[in-house]
Amino acid sequence: MVEDDISLGIVVSDQLRSDGYTVTLCENGSEALRRFQEDTYHLCILDVMLPVKDGFTLARDIRKQNTEIPILFLSARSMTEDKIAGFNAGGDDYLTKPFSAEELQLRVKALLKRVKLQVDSPEQKIVQIGTYIFDTENFTLKSPSQLITLTKKEAMILRTLNKFKNQLIPRDVILNSVWGQDDYFVGRSLDVFITKLRKYLKEDPRIQITNVHGVGFKFECEEWVFSYYISKQAHPFAA
Repeated sequence: MVEDDISLGIVVSDQLRSDGYTVTLCENGSEALRRFQEDTYHLCILDVMLPVKDGFTLARDIRKQNTEIPILFLSARSMTEDKIAGFNAGGDDYLTKPFSAEELQLRVKALLKRVKLQVDSPEQKIVQIGTYIFDTENFTLKSPSQLITLTKKEAMILRTLNKFKNQLIPRDVILNSVWGQDDYFVGRSLDVFITKLRKYLKEDPRIQITNVHGVGFKFECEEWVFSYYISKQAHPFAA
């Protein structure tokens, strides 16, 4: 973590340590780059306005050495152009100050889980979601009664929701994962797509996409006993 406000840096790093993470705290971008080159890390949390080397420049230097590690920016700069600059510099998420400890915790957890999924669990092409079969490659969603062809954006959103099944996922995580940006217009588009996905998934009442006001969504899906499904319905892969 890189934060030149020592008091804030100590508070945030202590919070992360209390959540079970090991944290290295640096005060400027030059020191942070040196530490990054000397050790192995799983997440970079960068303030934007740093002495010696600013956060955007630091992110670009990190990306030259590691294209996979998640980068989360913390900044008081909340203009859309600042966020775009952050993502263009290689950032994966952008959190504006002031922020709550809970929101930071959720974003850190989501970024680390995304990396774990990429490393430990290569994405399956065929995924079961309740009574539905989701083909992530061909963008189809098959229920016992119909075959739905999804748009690319619908498939990307459903894939992201399913990765964080039964967990709270911030809106920004979905927006940045699918659109690569977070602004008012793509936010409205996300709401439209979520409404469509709810309609597609309504055949299984145990699947819910719940809106958590001001934070994001929770994709709730009870574990499905596949043998029971086979005994009651035609096999989902059957023509």
